[in-house]
Formats: sequence, C-alpha cells, structure tokens
Amino acid sequence: MNKNGRREFLSKAGIGLALSAALIKAPYVFARNRTTLRVMGTHVTLQEPLRQRAMKELGIDVQFYPMGSAAVLQKAAANPAAFDLYEQWSDSINILWQAKAVQPIDIERLTHWHEINPLTKTGKLIPSAKEGAGDAPNKLLYVQDDGTLASDVTKKISFLPYVHNVDSFGYNTDFITQGSPYESESWGWLLDESNAGKTAIVNAPTIGIFDLALAAQAKGLASFKDIGNMTIDEIDKLFTILLMKKRKGHFSGFWTSVPQSVQFMLEKRVHIQSMFSPGVSACRGQGLPITYASPKEGYRAWHGVMCLSSQARGHVKDAAYDYMNWWLSGYPGAFIARQGYYISNPERSRPLMSEAEWDYWYDGKPAATTLKGTDGKVVVNTGELRDGGSYIKRFSNIAVWNTVMENYDYSLDRWYELLNA
Repeated sequence: MNKNGRREFLSKAGIGLALSAALIKAPYVFARNRTTLRVMGTHVTLQEPLRQRAMKELGIDVQFYPMGSAAVLQKAAANPAAFDLYEQWSDSINILWQAKAVQPIDIERLTHWHEINPLTKTGKLIPSAKEGAGDAPNKLLYVQDDGTLASDVTKKISFLPYVHNVDSFGYNTDFITQGSPYESESWGWLLDESNAGKTAIVNAPTIGIFDLALAAQAKGLASFKDIGNMTIDEIDKLFTILLMKKRKGHFSGFWTSVPQSVQFMLEKRVHIQSMFSPGVSACRGQGLPITYASPKEGYRAWHGVMCLSSQARGHVKDAAYDYMNWWLSGYPGAFIARQGYYISNPERSRPLMSEAEWDYWYDGKPAATTLKGTDGKVVVNTGELRDGGSYIKRFSNIAVWNTVMENYDYSLDRWYELLNA
C-alpha cells in the first residue's frame, strides 16, 4: 500500500472508529441530555403515578412542584423561569397573562384539539345549561390579534383545556344531617350558627371569596348585582359580615392544600368546609362519612388550565407540547376520573375505564361494584350514587366560575384582613 493509500485508509478507519465509539457511547450521551420538564401546580393534578407514567411513555424527565393555590400562582406570576408548564385553574389566567408569565399555545400542535367538548369552547356543556357568573373558560381561551383574551376563535389559545369540575363544600354526616341534593343543601350552611367553630374555608382569594359570598347571599345577609364581579361596596359589606363571624370564632381554619383539608376532617377540627373532589375521595377512603354537597344555589365551577411558560424554548417547549398532548391521550383522563374530575375529551378515556366507573363518574348511575380512587382505596360502595349526579347535571347548575374580578386587588387586601383578624 502506497503512502497516499495508507493515509486514506487510516483516515477512513479513524472516522469509522470515531463513529463506532460515538454509537457505543450514544445511550450514555442521550441519557445525560434527556429533556427535563418542570411542572408547577397543585396537589390536585401533580400526582406521582401520573409523573411516572408520563416519563415512561414520553421518554423525558418530569419534575413536579406542587404548592397551595395562592402560593403557586404568586410564584409563577413573579418568576416564569421557575417552570415550563403551569397547572391550575382558569381564574389564574388573567394574572399570568398580564404578568407575561405564559405564552400562547398553538392549536395546530395539539393532537386532540378537535375532540375537546363544547364546555371550554362555548361555556356550556349543553345549550340549556346555566353558564354561570364570572369567567367561564371560553371568555379567556382565545388569544386575539391585539394580545387580549376573548371568546372569538383564533389559532392561538392561552391554556390547554383539560381537567375540570364543579366544587362546593363537604360535610360530615356524623355531625350534620344529610341534606337533599339541589333542594335543601345550601351554601348558607357555611355560615350557620349550628356550625360555628367547626367550619373551614379554602385559603385562595379567587375561590374562597365566592364560597363565602354564595353563603352570605343564601343566608340573606348580602346581595350582589353580579356575584362574579363584585363592586367595592359589595365587597366591603361582605367582609363586614365575615370579620364579625371570624372574631366570634366561627371559622376553625383556612386550608391551603387538599391534604390539609383532609387532615382537618380526620382530626374532627371541622364538620363542614370548602372542599375539592380529591379531598372528599381521600376522606371517604379513610372511612369518614363525607357528603359533597349539591347546593340548591348552584356550584362554583372551575376549569383546569395548563399553561406554557413564556420562557419555554427549543427542546423543552417541544417536550411541553408532548406532555400536553399526553394529558388528552386517554390514560390521564381515566386516572383523574377516579378522583371525581372530568377531562375535556372524555370519550378517549372511556375505553380505559370499566363500565361501572363510567356509569358512576360520568353518567350518574348507581355503582354496580365497589370503585377505587387514584390511591387504590375503595371510595365508592356498591349501589352508591355520585353526589350531584351526572356530568351534564352537575355542569348544568353553575352559580359562578372561579374568577379574578375587576376589583381583585381590593378583595385581596380584604381577604388578608380576614385571615389576620
């Protein structure tokens, strides 16, 4: 072999050896550079089984950062670099959007967008349903050409519509007589003298204020022209009532997370309180006779929002879209149904639920068998009916949506005054 031939051979061999070495090392290199997605939100959806499943199916690392409702919103609005995706409720959208903490989501990158039902897109699950006061999700969904949020359809949205539910209060029937759904159960029970010292409220200014406003209105203590957008005078009158109650010891606490609400019930610290569905399920799983009320005045509704950080770029942004699409792919919707939550495209999750689960959680039929929650514990006994009935029945009776009112800043000051009184 001449010099030139030898040089060429060595050159090619060197390239081949380098490529071989790269291939041998490739798994190690890819493992080191595996994309990490940081998801900030509450304990409601940031659950370990979902994290493990997402990592397995998407091939990415997912880190969950769960906090209380108020804390997570404050951190996300102040520091969008601290998260890649944000999970909470639609009342957080206005604050996040104004703070420029989140960026528009491209509908064309959402695999199952066409399957999302009318609730998010129109504000009503069926045409005859009550839309409810406040910020129905369709009012905040679409990003307009001028950067504002409205219901006029565009190709950009402010949040991925996914989990949603209606909330009310839970009560322990060992201490409070069982009421009749939509007939005798009333928000007014939260301010009943018979429950003084044994009542708790969720410590989230855009949520708890509506529980208490609905209660005051139901008791005839206050009235509101638009409960979803109270005037300063109406807010002052409401807090005059609440401060008087607080100073008399009516409220035994203000909880900041679902686990804390469960603990309040387990310790018998409260007999009645604002509750979210997972908290009710957890209490029942531990043997407590907790009823989730179906108030005759209507529910306080919420819609889950998954938002993309304004700082998300490149591979992380791609992973965020993969994760959003995964949430509507079937399994997550079936999983969260077992804690009483709905998903925006339920038909995709239906095959992953037993017939008994679907009939109970979505259709409001008696449970054909015992049903387990997300923690594997039995939360529904054979023959039980879901509090409030079917998906359609519950979302046809909305009093108000979780909302950031025009006078939010003022109501926030009054809220902290109540907490510190």
